[in-house]
Amino acid sequence: MTRTNVRWADTTWLEENLDRDMVIIDTQPNIHDYVQEHIPGAVYFNEGLMRVPLYGRPGVYVPDRSIEAVLSRIGVENDKTALVYSSRGAFSGQGDGLAQTMMTYSLARYGVKDVYILNGGLDKWKCEDKALTREFPTIEPSNFIANVHEELFIDYERFREMKDDEEVALLDARPEKFYTGQGPWIQPGHIPGAINLPWKTLMEPDNAMLLKDDNTINEIIGAKGIGRDKTIICSCGTGREATNEFILFKWYLKFPEVVIYEGSFTEWSSYPKNSTVTGSEPW
Repeated sequence: MTRTNVRWADTTWLEENLDRDMVIIDTQPNIHDYVQEHIPGAVYFNEGLMRVPLYGRPGVYVPDRSIEAVLSRIGVENDKTALVYSSRGAFSGQGDGLAQTMMTYSLARYGVKDVYILNGGLDKWKCEDKALTREFPTIEPSNFIANVHEELFIDYERFREMKDDEEVALLDARPEKFYTGQGPWIQPGHIPGAINLPWKTLMEPDNAMLLKDDNTINEIIGAKGIGRDKTIICSCGTGREATNEFILFKWYLKFPEVVIYEGSFTEWSSYPKNSTVTGSEPW
């Protein structure tokens, strides 16, 4: 049982707690976005530092020792609260809304025990005319120790063993066009049995970092036949979109059994022996 607690913070809560002893992590899409504007006290950290290729396969989480060095440098501690936010990117315009769920999951994965995610991100903060700055904080390095929570994710072999169980609901968080047809991957379609639940359908259309209301979220999930009696496996293309739904199901909706298949369709489709399915049906 993981001891990590992930919670959504609204902008009012953050404004009232800016002086709290916590690390505020700005994971905007480009360093220039941070330089141009950020929440007072926030330190910049790009999500790309979390993953590097392994034996050529892209998007694999870095070793423990590597993450210890970089998280220590931005003052992250195992027992110290962290808050994560992102944005569309006022300078770059490159933000898709996923950086803050990707970073939040990564922190929990590596052993940060208390993590907040800013519902609505910097975009909502700005819409409410809350304080912004171009000043950089003074950050004292910490001594972060990685404690990987392996119960949060499954590897390829475990995924193959359990994905077709009757007690499992396999989700694919990618857009429908990739689920049904050809995306950038070597094979088209989706993993056999996967239910398409595009992550953006759970977020507000004008702000992909802002959750829809609880009733709407439950209606969307119910329409897909996803129940609490199932073990939920969250997947997508590279494991990034899946972080949105993993955090939602595990820590927001509090489903009892939720894991993420980090390799997702990128790993699955890299094996010629693995079949894929095109079209709108799981099988």
